[in-house]
Amino acid sequence: MGQKTHPVGFRLSVTRKWLSVWFSDKDYRKNLLQDAGIRKFVRERAQAAGIHRAIIERSLSKIKVTLIVARPGVIIGRGGSNLQILRDDLRRLTGSPVDLVIEDFKTPELSAQLVAEDVVRQIKQRLPVRRIMSATTERVYGRGVKGVKIICSGVLSGPSSISRSEKKVLGSIPAQTLRANIDFARATVFTTYGTIGVKVWIYLGEVEKS
Repeated sequence: MGQKTHPVGFRLSVTRKWLSVWFSDKDYRKNLLQDAGIRKFVRERAQAAGIHRAIIERSLSKIKVTLIVARPGVIIGRGGSNLQILRDDLRRLTGSPVDLVIEDFKTPELSAQLVAEDVVRQIKQRLPVRRIMSATTERVYGRGVKGVKIICSGVLSGPSSISRSEKKVLGSIPAQTLRANIDFARATVFTTYGTIGVKVWIYLGEVEKS
């Protein structure tokens, strides 16, 4: 079962909380699609900031978006100018007042999303995939995590090769332990010779029972 379900969704309410914090009966579909649009818009506009997570909270009158980023200065800008522009754009996108909060994430090696995006960036630079995966897993594992796994799938060796998968694992990645605090992310890189999918698992240790 652990290999067939999303590692984060599998552990919701045990080791992880929801990234969308609201409840609605009649507007559920509209709000859900709007949340997806907000996250896509923010990642496209502030990709250089290294977005770890985007948490969206809703009240009757406004939307609160909390961005946890590795480089907050990029998204804030000089004197907060970029932050104000992004806030105004989100207000136009949603049609509601938006409260935008930026939080600093000091260890990007512990974020599966940021690690996956870094692998994508290196693949775009045409570096060897096996070398990228080995160097990345060693760097992340050196941060003291319990385990890290990276899988890359697609045409990995250029236009003359066939599609395949490469896997690199250091440490352990529990598949069915609900107490295991595992961060997981997917990313996609589009090359001139095909599409490559990247998956990253990072095992941060077990959560103590309360």
